[in-house]
Amino acid sequence: MKNIITEIKQITSSETLPIRHKVMWPNKPIEYVELPNDENARHFGLFVNGEITSIISLFIENNEVQFRKFATLIEFQGLGYGTILLKSIIDLIEKEGIKKLWCNARVEKSKFYERFDLKPTDKKFEKGGIEYIIMEKTFANNV
Repeated sequence: MKNIITEIKQITSSETLPIRHKVMWPNKPIEYVELPNDENARHFGLFVNGEITSIISLFIENNEVQFRKFATLIEFQGLGYGTILLKSIIDLIEKEGIKKLWCNARVEKSKFYERFDLKPTDKKFEKGGIEYIIMEKTFANNV
């Protein structure tokens, strides 16, 4: 068994696009996964043995962070890489003094986010045939 080396690095928005497209909306044009304010966000990638496998984008406003377009390549799902990336991002923003983290979670993924103490709100919506729920985590020390 070979050693697995993981590394989390800040990346560009264009580096997120292939994974966003392949994992989230493969049947749409790649432009569909671009966000209007991508250039203002911070993007991070988890690299496994030098290959980018998971991505997440952070949008900061009013001392709150929304994470969007969190995705792991299908062949790397279920191996804990998304967990490693999300946990390290939560640790990072808590250290930075952010008071709240939130996301639009696909309803079928909400149990995953609950493992990170994100709580479901009463705000739900549907987009592209997919049900979403807004989930959030407040950092007590940063309020």
